[in-house]
Amino acid sequence: MKLNELRDNPGARKRRTRVGRGIGSGLGKTAGRGQKGQKSRSGVAIKGFEGGQMPLHMRLPKRGFNAPNRPSYAIVNLGTLQAAVDAGRLAEGQTVDAEVLKAAGIVTHVRDGVRLLARGELRARLDLTVAGASAAARAAVEKAGGTVTETRARDSAEG
Repeated sequence: MKLNELRDNPGARKRRTRVGRGIGSGLGKTAGRGQKGQKSRSGVAIKGFEGGQMPLHMRLPKRGFNAPNRPSYAIVNLGTLQAAVDAGRLAEGQTVDAEVLKAAGIVTHVRDGVRLLARGELRARLDLTVAGASAAARAAVEKAGGTVTETRARDSAEG
């Protein structure tokens, strides 16, 4: 095999269809768009339109509410923390907060804080300062000999 013998596999590169380029191409004149009308013109977007009938997305009942200002947390699992300790990005016994997690490359965007969840297993002793933590995650950290400090005051509605 020589460099000048390198070729793409057959069919690897497909040329785009040039429409409206004469009768011999098979896609001349109307270019496969049919005759006249809105859909034969450019700039058409009839996504949810159902010919005047009430569209499906408007027929379905509305339910629930998405608060536009609800907090957005960076999620960190216990298994991720243990993997970082094993890889040497976090030291055992270290005080870990959002800035340390960002510096270690565990979270990319801190947003409104870090929330600790209990997926995975934590064997290392860490002192964590986070915006929130699940009860199972808090128990697992304390079982490993660490502490969890929450900076966000818990709502009365949360458990």
